Amino acid sequence: MIISTTPEIQGHKITNTLGIARGNTVRARNVARDIWAGLKNVVGGEISEYTRLQAQAREQAISRMIDNAKTMDADAVINVRITTSMIMQGCSEIMAYGTAVKLD
Repeated sequence: MIISTTPEIQGHKITNTLGIARGNTVRARNVARDIWAGLKNVVGGEISEYTRLQAQAREQAISRMIDNAKTMDADAVINVRITTSMIMQGCSEIMAYGTAVKLD
């Protein structure tokens, strides 16, 4: 499966647009991470626990988007975007989406 943030795939012709492929995950912080993050907030620096949590969430959302595209029999997903939104305090959704297409 080819994944691209561009509207086309160099060297390939898009023969059919299948629709929007999407994948999401909702993640919540936990108490242990919040305590460590609070300490980091005092001294400054990257809060690596949250960085890892967000990276894992992005990868899961992309993986689910790919799975969704496969159910549409897509060869690629173009114009891929990733969004984040807060669902409630301490809980956010990561969504990956793009256009599922067939290639020549």
